[in-house]
Amino acid sequence: MPHEKYEDCIQACNECATACDHCASACLTEDNVKMMTRCISLDLDCAGICRLAAGVMSRGSELAPEFCRLCAEICRRCGEECRKHDLDHCQICADACDECAEECEKMATEAVH
Repeated sequence: MPHEKYEDCIQACNECATACDHCASACLTEDNVKMMTRCISLDLDCAGICRLAAGVMSRGSELAPEFCRLCAEICRRCGEECRKHDLDHCQICADACDECAEECEKMATEAVH
C-alpha cells in the first residue's frame, strides 16, 4: 500500500488536526475570546490542511510532498501563535503542531529523493 511509508506523517497530521479542533473550541470558552481570534483562525486552517495532507498521503498522491510542505508551514504558524497563550490547550496544540511540522518536512524531503 502506498500510504504505509507515510504512516508516521499521517498519524501526526491526524493528531494535530484533533489538537487544533480542541484548541479552537476551548479558545471559544475563554473570557477574552476576542484576544483568541487569530489562534482560533489558525487552529481551523491548520486542522483543515492537516486532514487534507493526511488524505493525499493515504491515497499515495504525487502531490503529497507539496501538500506536506504547505501543511508544515501552516503548522509552524499555528504553533507559534498558540505558544503566545499560557493556556494548557494552546500549549498542547503547539506541541502537536511542532510534531506535525517536523513529520511533514521530513516526508516532503524524503519524497523528493
